[in-house]
Amino acid sequence: MRRAHIGGGLRALLAVVALALVAVGISAAGGTSARAAVGSSQASSDCSKVGMPTRGSHFSGVIGAVPVDARCSTNDDHAKGDPPLFWHNGPVMGTDTTGPVVVTPIFWHPDGYPMDSDYESIITKYLADVAHDSGKHTNVFSTLTEYFGTNGSINYQLVAGSPIDDTNPLPADGCTLARKDRAGIYADGSGYTACLDDDQVSAETASVVKAGNLPVNMSHIYVLFVPKHVETCFMPGSTGSLKQGFQACTINHEKTAAYCAYHFISGQMVYANLSYPIYHSPLQTVLYTCGSDSKSSFGVVESPNGNADADTEVSPTSHEIMEAITDPDTETGWYDDIGYENGDECAYVYGSTQGAAGQLYNQLINHDQYLTQEEFSNNDFLNTGLGCLPFD
Repeated sequence: MRRAHIGGGLRALLAVVALALVAVGISAAGGTSARAAVGSSQASSDCSKVGMPTRGSHFSGVIGAVPVDARCSTNDDHAKGDPPLFWHNGPVMGTDTTGPVVVTPIFWHPDGYPMDSDYESIITKYLADVAHDSGKHTNVFSTLTEYFGTNGSINYQLVAGSPIDDTNPLPADGCTLARKDRAGIYADGSGYTACLDDDQVSAETASVVKAGNLPVNMSHIYVLFVPKHVETCFMPGSTGSLKQGFQACTINHEKTAAYCAYHFISGQMVYANLSYPIYHSPLQTVLYTCGSDSKSSFGVVESPNGNADADTEVSPTSHEIMEAITDPDTETGWYDDIGYENGDECAYVYGSTQGAAGQLYNQLINHDQYLTQEEFSNNDFLNTGLGCLPFD
């Protein structure tokens, strides 16, 4: 998701600016599309606006949880926002100037909040595989190369940073955990025992980076994997009320149920919040998921690596890394005229798959199998009217 300091009242202005940038903002880079032109007819589904709205207060472009009972099709390669993407005259990551993008996973598991070793190892392997296949045109990261910024064109060149085990204790709750959210959130019937706001997520990431004396610049992304049973929200205060202003949280029993993950920049630190994945959730209200089990996808959690939690988390991880690279400051990078970034356009769009039922995959990266959403290509959208690709 993306969030930017652009108020809702400026939405029309943003659209005007975006239209004015058509001539310079759409990459004219060449490259072979992963699909032949098939015309420009729009999808008949209503999938484009499922989940959370793209804007609210100073947060925008959210990667929302999808309703389990959504009846639209999410595997038809149609972008969901209002493409094409436009460049907003700022820098990007992964250029010749910045060098390769180093992606460092931080696995936060305080005392009392264990994290499965297989969960960590599969995600770590995924990042290593994406780095290993840098420069190839065989996975979604190859779509990055058609985008550019003031500091040059993006290369598909990733480096897997050494994973960090973060055992720091949880701080005191920054948001008020609703009583009914203490159960019925995860597939096993358990719920939240703590609630952290974005300032706390950012502060924890920064503390780990500082303790490790790690670089903070346009060459590094830090991905914080939040432990199970920890709800996160954008704002402090109530998780159950919208009356105090804009509020959005991970999946809960409230009206604030909204997102699965997001990225942002704090100072010069580019980071992402990857909340623990929720699927098959026994919510008492509208059912939401961060996985592939919605009726508009596969109806079940597809797990090519045999760990449903990790296999679900791989897709939003891909989403947030792609968006951070193309729009690191969430204001001056690439997004369409309603705020969708490249990941938002194709969230929950998986395209063609291979493998056995229950273990389907659509990405073969360094010979390993993963199921991730496709990613948006301006070039493909202009040629076919679709835009979501498994590779470029």
